[in-house]
Amino acid sequence: MTDEKKQPEKIADDVVVSMDYTLRVDDEVVDSSQGGEPIEFLQGHGNIIPGLEKELHDMAVGESKDVVVSAADGYGEIDPAAVIDVPRSEFPPSITLEPGVTLQVQDNEGNVMLAQIREVGAETVKLDFNHPLAGKDLHFNVKIVGLRNATDEELAHGHVHSGGHAH
Repeated sequence: MTDEKKQPEKIADDVVVSMDYTLRVDDEVVDSSQGGEPIEFLQGHGNIIPGLEKELHDMAVGESKDVVVSAADGYGEIDPAAVIDVPRSEFPPSITLEPGVTLQVQDNEGNVMLAQIREVGAETVKLDFNHPLAGKDLHFNVKIVGLRNATDEELAHGHVHSGGHAH
């Protein structure tokens, strides 16, 4: 039997990070862990957006940082090809067709995607499949609240397992 590995002191790949955060876009708070649990993720495995993950290396518990993530390193630039016109006749009458409404849309393979209505015309509805934060710079304020070694199972799966898993 080997001793438990020493708990990590700084963020590195394969370390489980607990982090409080606030995300602002265009000076508006769009997401925050305040008043809730911190998020927990496995560093270096793409569990969070790449531009933020890259900035967290070598931070220690108790440290805070402001990080600006460009659209390209966040949710990507806006893809004009992801905005399509769909005939109104394809929408069931029960759906409210007005700009700003978000719909769950299923493609022919059964994949569910989110789309936001941009415009409603007489014959067609313009749907935008871009992420709502695509094309936006993301302003994060982060505070590291905990670090621990990942379990072998978490490393194998590439993400955190929270809550007691039965072994």
